[in-house]
Amino acid sequence: MAKKRPQTKAKRPQTAGGARAAGADGHVPVVGAREPCPCGSGRRYKACHGRAAAHAVTELVQRPFEGLPGECDWVALRELVPAATVQLTLKDDLPEDVPSVTLATVLPMAWPALRRDDGSVLLGLQNDTASGDISRDLADTLQRALVAEPGTPVQGRRTPSDGPRLQDLLAPEGAFEPVVHTGFEFWVPDAENAAPEVAASLERANAAAIPTVKLTGVDAAYWCETPDKNHLRWVMPHPEEQLLDALARLHAAGQSSLGEGTRLVGSFRAHGLTVPVWDLPSGVGAEDVEKPAAEFGERLATALASDALLTADERRARGGLTNRQVTLS
Repeated sequence: MAKKRPQTKAKRPQTAGGARAAGADGHVPVVGAREPCPCGSGRRYKACHGRAAAHAVTELVQRPFEGLPGECDWVALRELVPAATVQLTLKDDLPEDVPSVTLATVLPMAWPALRRDDGSVLLGLQNDTASGDISRDLADTLQRALVAEPGTPVQGRRTPSDGPRLQDLLAPEGAFEPVVHTGFEFWVPDAENAAPEVAASLERANAAAIPTVKLTGVDAAYWCETPDKNHLRWVMPHPEEQLLDALARLHAAGQSSLGEGTRLVGSFRAHGLTVPVWDLPSGVGAEDVEKPAAEFGERLATALASDALLTADERRARGGLTNRQVTLS
């Protein structure tokens, strides 16, 4: 059984009104839940100033990537795409010793971020986060990576509740253009001479990666190959209820497929957005669905513009789609 850490009450000067001051600016830093609160009250942090901080870090942000360029692609890279990278543009100039910042779906050993030997930064997207706001957690990791020693990973931590979010750090006009990779060789400049633990992690990741291709004719649609059948998963920005109505109209009219042998089978709900999913025959590749997807996009736009009440057949189609909806996050 672990020994209890002795509790000591830090004596701090009192303000004119009798309250204890945490510092010159009144800021109370984040400490461990069982530590004495830095405000000097004598209570544990979790029972004092930590209450508000705990609420802030656990409150779920439904759309953490809202307002960022490429919100739909952020969701896809977070939940659907095994290996991809994106060059990020910050609002402020990069430090002189940081040549670039790259978002990556996954990093070796599931590191939250990595400062490479050349000073460049890799920021991992598919990591467990300590709070209910993925954007704030990623921003905190990014800020620490920018000042980390070259050649070192950045570990996770509990994010301060008043820290910035990605929306505060990234340029709003910056393009978000994912590059999908067949494997994770982008982790290291020279995979053949990588450290043993990195090489082992690279081998495991490559073995588990599902072949994935981003369509070029429509936004945020990703084809993937599985042993039994292929799929198209398309992250859409439309309000969920409006999108489900539109999909139901097309489904009831027999216009929801992407060609012979394909079928709209349901949808995911991820980070506040809806992701319709189609089953495709195993012989149908990404290039085969480029034109059908673009044509479907035109039909969907027409269906989204309709405000007519759903017919009985359309309501049944909507019920079927809703019953097959899965929430990823």
